[in-house]
Amino acid sequence: MPRAIILYEIDPSFGPNIIAEYYLKQDDKIPPVVLKEFSEKHSKKELANITVRTEYDRFYSSRINAESIDKDNLYISFILQEGEDLVSLKSFFENFEEKIVQNFSSDKKKMNNLLQNALNSILSLNQKLQEPKIIKETINERTKKMLDNGKLTEARELIDLGEEIPKKLAAEVKFAEQLLIDKFYRKAKKSFLKAAELAVLVQEDDIASFLENKGEQVGLFPDLIKESENLYKEIVKISNDLNNIKLNLYNDFIEPIDRLIEISHIFEEHEQIDVLTKLKNNTQRASRLAKEINDLDEKIKDLIKKI
Repeated sequence: MPRAIILYEIDPSFGPNIIAEYYLKQDDKIPPVVLKEFSEKHSKKELANITVRTEYDRFYSSRINAESIDKDNLYISFILQEGEDLVSLKSFFENFEEKIVQNFSSDKKKMNNLLQNALNSILSLNQKLQEPKIIKETINERTKKMLDNGKLTEARELIDLGEEIPKKLAAEVKFAEQLLIDKFYRKAKKSFLKAAELAVLVQEDDIASFLENKGEQVGLFPDLIKESENLYKEIVKISNDLNNIKLNLYNDFIEPIDRLIEISHIFEEHEQIDVLTKLKNNTQRASRLAKEINDLDEKIKDLIKKI
């Protein structure tokens, strides 16, 4: 699970400003340089999701959809553990975003508590998914309340399900995770959604929602990979056209490169992000120089006509 969770805003004039934060380790802190990089990439490059890697840590930041409270500059960031499953984290974020918006307040203590509860929720979900016994204990507590309230039929049904579903759920999640590791994305999506259905049967709605979101995200991977392949082909084509001295085409590189950077952030392809960023910077410079050359070319032609 993440080591920290940070809620912040990006002011157009003053940059990033931390609203609330919660750290598992007292000596942890998100570095100002990382916040600055998040701010630049969110604001100037308009990326919704960003990962940044330093020598020792990985950081993730995502834009919050907070239009309902007239906030278009809210972001949430995590300090990630080594080997953290970013797809799972994004799936959890989909569930938690709504709670942030609904409970948003200028009271920093209240927001800090909200973030602390969020981190604890991630821990609770992870424990339940890995240990069927914890789900069974939760079911036992729930059935006891049903019995106390005289709901005998519902309690019996839940008790019966509690004998077999937790083990099936844990096994299905493990199978789905392995499919994801092996890059069988469509099969992984199907397996995550099947696990979500099992969670619904035992009234584990938070787990079900988490698994549904994760399955849907994983299901997008084949299309993203295909889009990425097509964008690379487009760049190669533009490059070949440039060999024919079509200097104005440098500008055509920018849009596909930007999208490839965004996709590379999703898959955390840090080396590829570095290469693409350098390619974009050099392409932008070449585009400016090409425009100057074209302008000079027009002037030269006009002068030649006057000779």
